[in-house]
Amino acid sequence: MKSLYDRLSPVVRDIPPSGIRRFFDLANQMEDVISLGVGEPDFVTPWHVREACFYSLERGYTTYTSNKGLPELREAIADYLCSFQLAYDPEELVVTVGGSEAIDLAMRTLLCPGDEVLIPEPAYVSYNPCTTLAGGVPVGVPTFAEDEFRLTPENLRKRITPRSKVLILCYPSNPTGAVMSKADLQAIADVVLEHDLFVISDEIYAELTYDGHHASIASLPGMKERTVLISGMSKAFAMTGWRIGYAAAPPEILNLMLKIHQYTILCAPIMGQKAALEALRHGHAEKDKMIDRYNQRRRMIVKGFREIGLACHEPKGAFYAFPDIRSTGLSSEEFAERLLHHSRVAVVPGNVFGQGGEGFVRCSYATSIEQIQKAIERIGNFVRSLGGIK
Repeated sequence: MKSLYDRLSPVVRDIPPSGIRRFFDLANQMEDVISLGVGEPDFVTPWHVREACFYSLERGYTTYTSNKGLPELREAIADYLCSFQLAYDPEELVVTVGGSEAIDLAMRTLLCPGDEVLIPEPAYVSYNPCTTLAGGVPVGVPTFAEDEFRLTPENLRKRITPRSKVLILCYPSNPTGAVMSKADLQAIADVVLEHDLFVISDEIYAELTYDGHHASIASLPGMKERTVLISGMSKAFAMTGWRIGYAAAPPEILNLMLKIHQYTILCAPIMGQKAALEALRHGHAEKDKMIDRYNQRRRMIVKGFREIGLACHEPKGAFYAFPDIRSTGLSSEEFAERLLHHSRVAVVPGNVFGQGGEGFVRCSYATSIEQIQKAIERIGNFVRSLGGIK
C-alpha cells in the first residue's frame, strides 16, 4: 500500500521550495541579522492609501466586485498604462490577487501540455514552477553580466525549438536589476514575430527605472496582440501585502484567463481595490519620493561592493544588486550560508534563479541607507576573513 506522500501529485512533489524563502526563514531564526533578502519595500503604504481602505470599510464596502475588478479601478489602470505608451481598454484588464496570480492565469491559458516556455535566466523563482504546474516545459535562456544581463536575440534563437510557445520577459529584472531599451526589445520582438511566440511581460518594476523611461514590448508594432502584460501595486506603491495586481491582454486571451479567475479566486478583495484606486489617483508624489530613495541606495550599494572587491554591474532598474562572488572561490550557496552565520547578513544565492545565477548573490537595497552601510561593512569583513579575493 502506498504511503500518503506517494499518493500525492508527483508534479507538485518534485517542485523545490522557494530558495528565497529558505534564507528568509533562516534569517528570522537568528538575532542581529541584516536582511538583503526578500524583495519588499521597507516603506509603509502611504497614509492616504491606508485611509482610503479604512473609509471603504466604514462605508460598508465588504462585498464581491465584478470578476474583472472595480470598473473605476480598471479605468485608472488603463489611464496609468498610457504613461508607458500602452493603450488598453478597461475591458482588456483583469484585477488579480497580486501579479503572481496573473502570471499563473497567463500560463494556464496559453500553454498546452508539453509547450516550451523560454525563460531568460537568472529569473524570478516562480516562473519555472508555474510553467510546470501549467503543463509546460521551462527552457532557460542564458543572459550574461557582460551584456548587463539583457536578453539578446542571438541567445534567444539558440533555445527556440518547434515546441517553443511563450517567452517570459521581466524587465526591469528580478534578480539582476537589468533593463531593456526600446531598441533591445525591438530586436527581441522581431524574433518573437518570426517564430510566432506569445509573450508574458512581467512589468511589476516598471516605475523603478532609473536611467530614462521604461519601455514595454507590448507597445511595439504587432506585439500587443500576442502579449500578456503583468503588473501591480506591490513594488512602486509599497503595497506588497495588499495583493493587488493586474493583467492586460487581448480579449481572446483575457476572457480565458477570466474563466480561471472566476472559478478559483472570484475577485480581488474590494478593500485592496479601493486602496489601489487611491494610490493610482493621488499616490504619485509619494511613489516618486520612494523611487528617489531607492536610487540613492542603488548607487551606494554598488559603490560599496566594488570598494570591498566584489564586481557588480550597475542595476538600471528594480531594487536589486547582483554582485559577482566568484572571486571568493565559493559557490553562491556556500557564500550565502557562510555569510549569514559568520556576519549575520542575509542574501539570496544566485543559483536559485537558475543556472545563470551561479557565482552571484541577490541583494535587495529596499532597506535603509544605515542598514546598507552596515551590511557592506559586514560583507567586507567576511570577504577578508576568506583571505580576500582570489
